[in-house]
This record gives sequence, C-alpha cells and structure tokens, in this order.
Amino acid sequence: MAICFSKIVTEMKASELTPILALTARPDIISFAGGLPAEETFPLQELKETALQVMEENGKEALQYGLAAGDKELRGAIADRMNGLYGHFGMRTLAADDMMIVTGSQQGLDIIGRIFLDKGDVVLVEKPSYLGAIGAFDFEGANYVEVPMDKEGMIPDELEKILQTTERVKFIYVIPNFQNPTGICWSKERREKIMEIVSRYEIPVVEDNPYGELRMEGEALPPLLSMDPKHLVIHSGSFSKVLAPGMRLAWVVANEKILSKMTLVKSATDLHTSSLIQREAAMYMKKYNLSAHIKENCKLYKHRRDVMLDALKTNLPEYIQWTHPEGGLFLWITLPADWDARELLMMAIDKKVAFVPGDCFFPVSGKRNYFRLNFSYNNDERIKEGIRRLGETIKTYAETKK
Repeated sequence: MAICFSKIVTEMKASELTPILALTARPDIISFAGGLPAEETFPLQELKETALQVMEENGKEALQYGLAAGDKELRGAIADRMNGLYGHFGMRTLAADDMMIVTGSQQGLDIIGRIFLDKGDVVLVEKPSYLGAIGAFDFEGANYVEVPMDKEGMIPDELEKILQTTERVKFIYVIPNFQNPTGICWSKERREKIMEIVSRYEIPVVEDNPYGELRMEGEALPPLLSMDPKHLVIHSGSFSKVLAPGMRLAWVVANEKILSKMTLVKSATDLHTSSLIQREAAMYMKKYNLSAHIKENCKLYKHRRDVMLDALKTNLPEYIQWTHPEGGLFLWITLPADWDARELLMMAIDKKVAFVPGDCFFPVSGKRNYFRLNFSYNNDERIKEGIRRLGETIKTYAETKK
C-alpha cells in the first residue's frame, strides 16, 4: 500500500536555507544567525527553587491534565502585569479570561493561521517580515502582500491602497516593537494612523510582541492593543526572550469570539500547554520581580548591541548600511542593490562567521541584498572577532563585483 501524504504537506518545500543554516551550528563558527537570548540571563537558581516549590506544594495538580485555555493563575498574573505595563496607555483592563496560554508564540501563530486562513487567502505583512510567521501561515496555503516600511514602521498610505485593491485579506501581521528582522520600532504616530485604518476597515491585526520589553533606550510606546476600540487586535506575548525559550510559554490576548475558536484548535492540537511549566512560571512571577530581571537583561543587550555597532563601524565599508535598534535582538544590514547575501554567506562560512540572508524575510519579493545579525547571544570577544571576519568577507566579495 502506497504512503499518501496530505496535499498541503506534499506541496510544501523545505527551505533552501535549512542546509545552509545547519552549517552555522558548527562549534567553530561564530554565528549571528539565531534569535537566541543570552544564556547568562536565564535565572537558573530561581527557576530551580520555583520548580521544587511547585512540586512540594501542589505537585499532583501540576502533573495533571489542565485547561486548554491555560492555567488560570498564570493567565491572571499575565493580565495583571499587562495592566500595569500598558493600562496608562488606555488599554482596556484585562483579566484571565481575555487570553489563552500557548506552547510558544509559534503555536499561537499556527493556531491563528488555522482559524482564519483557507488556501489562497491573503495575509498582509511588513516588508520584510518574520520568517517564522511566514512558515506558520504557509502551512494553511496563504498568499502574501508585502506592505512597504520606512524607519517609523509600516506606511499607512501603502496599507490603505492595498486594502482598497486586494480581495480575501484575512488579517494583517506586524511586529511593531523592535521588529524581526530589522529592529525597527514603530513611532507612536505611525501606530495611531495604522490603527485608524484597521478600525475603519475592521480588519484583524496580529500584534506579535516578543521583544517589546527589551527596550534599551527611549520611552516605552503604547501597544496596538491599547488603540483598539473594536477589539480587532490579537496580541501575542512570550516568555521566550525575557525568561527562557526552553519553557515554551507564550500567551495570546484576543476578543471572546476569536479566543473560543483558538481554544477549539488548541484542544485538538495538544489538549493544553504543560501544566507543570505553567505553574512554575506563575510561581516565578509571584516570588520574583520579573520586571527587574528584564531590566538587567536589557543592560547586557545594550552593551552587546553597542559592541556590535562599534565593530561594524570599524570593520565594514562606508557603503554598507545598518539599523540602530533601540531594543530587541537584531540588526539589519543593507548591501548594495546588486549584491546577493546568500553568496556572501557562503563566503562568510568559509571564514567561520554566519548570519541569516534576508530573502527569506520577503515572502513575495525575495530581496537578496539584506541580511540579519543577532547581537544578544555572543560575548564581546566573539562579537568583535565575528564582525572582523565579516568585514574581511565583505571586502573580498566586493572585489568579485567589480
């Protein structure tokens, strides 16, 4: 009997980047490719003590099946924290029932794709956009329209033109805070203009916010969720970049109608996210100061960002451009228009340094003269040496373009 896979899986293609990025995991390569938080920031002792306390106080309950929507204590703690962070921006007061817990932001994106998308439906994304979200929506057969950006974020006039002329748009996917891959943070005025359009067209918008609290300079800005009188925003938050990604804990805030559909899919997917890990996260938030922990993380990331910026200025030619993010984990490099970052990557790997080429962040246009660098993971010495090698690679590649 022949093995017959589903049509959608049969049509899916493995990323051309997979074998390339596998090379970047070699221990002899200085990799700026992953979106990895610094392992030094993981609160190992606190999490160890928390895990022990959970097992001692309510281990049986923690090891039992739980609610598809997630542990109510954890949801309540997240709601209280979000109210404290964003309530003064005018965000509606949140409660536990306004959100669900998911197994990492990626599961949230997957579920969102499942409840909204039929094959051929359209998702509007920033140009460029997060490759993980593109991968999740690809599984539902999505089509994409890239909305141009500038240094303040998605351009409102361009968004409105697209909404006026494009059929089957199901939602808009954006990362307003320290965007992956560019590091751009939308201005307050840009957020207001985009949300005015969203409200007028009554189109859902997915606000992915894994990096929002990793601000190193400047003032905090209101989330789109706080500018949403019609409850069109689906807001995603995560512990991965502020506590530990291995916990695989994130949350989604949405209106009741959307959450009910997401809960149906979640129930059919994995029943619920780990009850044990949820209770450990809730205990950690009760016992320790998560905001103070994140503030310390930001000090380290600001230092490493500055080390990388200085190294880029020292080692890269003047015609190479890069962003100066106020937070997050990434820098975005712009090469001359006729350069190919994949070709450059293969030369860089020979010099034992790696990055993510930019074309995978453009689901339609596939622009090839960009690449992303992560500054959070490596220490000072590796950042300096890696950028030195990158500078040598760029100069060698430039010779081939003459």
